[in-house]
Amino acid sequence: MLVLGIETSCDETAAAVVKDGRVALSDVVSTQMDIHRRWGGVVPELASRNHVLQVMPVIDEALSRANVTLSQLDGLAVTSGPGLQGALLVGLQVAKALSMATGLPLVGVNHLEGHLLAIRLAPDAPEPPFLGLCVSGGHTTLYDVKAFGSYARLGTTRDDAAGEAFDKVARLLGLPYPGGLPIDTHAQTGDRAAIKFPRALRGDDVLDWSFSGLKTSVLTHVQTHGVPTGQALNDLCASFQEAVADALTKKMILGAKKVGAKTLVLCGGVAANSRLRSLAEERGADAGLNVYLPPKRLCTDNGAMIAVAGYETFRRGVAPGSFLTADATWRLGGAVANG
Repeated sequence: MLVLGIETSCDETAAAVVKDGRVALSDVVSTQMDIHRRWGGVVPELASRNHVLQVMPVIDEALSRANVTLSQLDGLAVTSGPGLQGALLVGLQVAKALSMATGLPLVGVNHLEGHLLAIRLAPDAPEPPFLGLCVSGGHTTLYDVKAFGSYARLGTTRDDAAGEAFDKVARLLGLPYPGGLPIDTHAQTGDRAAIKFPRALRGDDVLDWSFSGLKTSVLTHVQTHGVPTGQALNDLCASFQEAVADALTKKMILGAKKVGAKTLVLCGGVAANSRLRSLAEERGADAGLNVYLPPKRLCTDNGAMIAVAGYETFRRGVAPGSFLTADATWRLGGAVANG
């Protein structure tokens, strides 16, 4: 089964053709990073306008690289939420138009389900059940993945998402947007124990996170000591990154113990962070758990993960339709209208 996945939930215009939910025949992403960098974050209106310009060329390129035509596809999948409402509508309207013009069945996909299932494109992909930690600029949530289409939220952030904290701290330090990569780069030669940044919600009975206090602690440090440079900057980045990775992985392991999970999957844009990846593997091994990390290219937003989730949606027998709606606040496991 060949599925074309279309993703426009935020600032990446992406499309991909995936075979049988396991093999990406193409995966094309047009990034808007340079557009939003000057503003220090994503500007929704600019994101929507750029999606309008890029979405059809990206789809055409995905079909070309996969060496298939629309008539050879078996179905279409598009991100219906969560995300920026205007950005979602661009991909959604294009997908609905393609469905109506070709007669191809169309399903809406939750963006976070796409992240959780991106690991399916790895050769040794795990089968459910597994525990999935989805960490990105807009989301930090721990899911009990009981089966495809069955997801229970075990914990989430109570304020900033982890990726949002990276971006805000990077801006405070004068580093470019998005903040994850420059902080990770500086942290490579920094001392993770140089600054004792706090970890919130440390109790064993809480699976939620809070990163606002950590962000404030970094601000207080900068106000006291000034914006660091050289080795001091590297040490601060390493210490901040360690605080985030420590909090994320501790709750991940705690969640696995609480539900009896034996398999852990890390996903989302922040899953590309080197320290988070290594600490997740280290603590997972210590706890006797199997930890799966998607390739870094599949951590950020992409069309392949949407096609995979779409394939599993078709397999579950969800009725396709052209009356899909965009839901910017769609919680994973909630309902979206398939007409």
